[in-house]
Amino acid sequence: MSAGVTISSMSSYAILGCGSVGYAVAEDLVEDGKDVLILDKDESRVESLRDQDLNAQQTDIADPDVVDAVADRDVVLILASDVEANKAAVSAIRERGGDQFVVVRASDPVSEDELSELGADVVINPSEVIADSALRSLESGELEYKARQLAEVLESADEGLAVLTHDNPDPDSIASAVALQAIAREHGIDAVINYDGEIGQQENRAFVNLLGIELVPLSEGKPLSEYGAVALVDHMKSGDPELDVDVDIFIDHYEPEEAIEAAFTDVRPNVSSTSTILTKYLQEFDISPSEAVATALLYGIRSETLDFKRETTPADLTAAAYLYPFANHDTLEQVESPSMSPETLDVLAEAIQNREVQGSHLVSNAGFIRDRDALGQAAQHLLKLEGITTTAVFGIADDRIYLSARSKDIRMNIGKILEDAFAGIGETGGHSTQGDVEIPLGIFTGIETSDDNRDTLLQLTEEAVRRKLFEAMGVESAESGNGS
Repeated sequence: MSAGVTISSMSSYAILGCGSVGYAVAEDLVEDGKDVLILDKDESRVESLRDQDLNAQQTDIADPDVVDAVADRDVVLILASDVEANKAAVSAIRERGGDQFVVVRASDPVSEDELSELGADVVINPSEVIADSALRSLESGELEYKARQLAEVLESADEGLAVLTHDNPDPDSIASAVALQAIAREHGIDAVINYDGEIGQQENRAFVNLLGIELVPLSEGKPLSEYGAVALVDHMKSGDPELDVDVDIFIDHYEPEEAIEAAFTDVRPNVSSTSTILTKYLQEFDISPSEAVATALLYGIRSETLDFKRETTPADLTAAAYLYPFANHDTLEQVESPSMSPETLDVLAEAIQNREVQGSHLVSNAGFIRDRDALGQAAQHLLKLEGITTTAVFGIADDRIYLSARSKDIRMNIGKILEDAFAGIGETGGHSTQGDVEIPLGIFTGIETSDDNRDTLLQLTEEAVRRKLFEAMGVESAESGNGS
């Protein structure tokens, strides 16, 4: 096939072997106004095709002379059920220098490989095509069924819907809540987004502020029991929920350790973000997302997949492609590139100076800090260092030790490592790629903080935290201070 020619621009086709598959293809091509020549060795079939005003000729496609019959055709579709005949046709075309675009039918993985090696451009296995089609139909039907279930639960929530993110919510959790809120409003139900903890990191605060997302702290809103329904979205990052109300809707891409009883549940560990799941529901309900909702969801997917560089699935990509035209990309750029505060810069500089590296693991002490959110940003920045797959940065503020960790090592669950290292002595939370710890300072030192003992406290804390972290990671802490 000559350079620069695409299938969409081609106008002449040959179909070799016209059984049920070949006939279906021929019918569609002719209906689209294409010039189609059909070759088949069955005389009665050829006569039947001619009776339907199709251009058909009787030819054994395994005969090498078939090359002459298709010489003026741009695309050759070899679709006989006889795979040996198909192999002979492909071989004849390529051995005689035919440059047509060749699509050929296989019967199994072995014949697929053989036909590719013979020079076919595209090899189709009807069994796989049918299986893929069946799975897509099943997925579509399941989503339609789940959407009806979700609509029923929403429409019964006369007293409104409380949408609860995970503690200290990240972009995926916030975006998912925003999308569910939009779906609820389309069904005539008012929805309020609640969260516990804090919205940390400058990117997350910029995300909420620039998109005008309204989030209500649990401590400031009305009790969850006063709502008509309660929904948990992307909640498993903070562990199994401890709520004194029933959960009506549970949507997540992490499996809970213990089953959550809810009227509606959709958990999909085969996708990388809960934002992907909620995007599918927007499509199923035929809701065109507002600019704010689309931008939030696109950022949620990009954030959770590290801009499609981590554990990205085809579903995440198709969801992002759907959202792309609706999103405000100037706002996305502002969210993803917020200015770094002087405090964050100081913490990052301190963390770089005090880093200790063992293998691909980095642990660092940022000293006494004022903004504990800066620890997470420092941990994320240090993850960009060459050869580093896991980082943990800790500091002291208000008589407490705060630690933030990040990991891109698919073999490691950093949230579980922090829990193993500090369970019983501090509050931990996180998941496979990030986690946080808060520990009372006295547990490690047994002494109160004062101006006179700051250096001593820092030294005692650093030694204890480093040792526990490296032990939990399965490596031994060294004496070196900067890993250089």
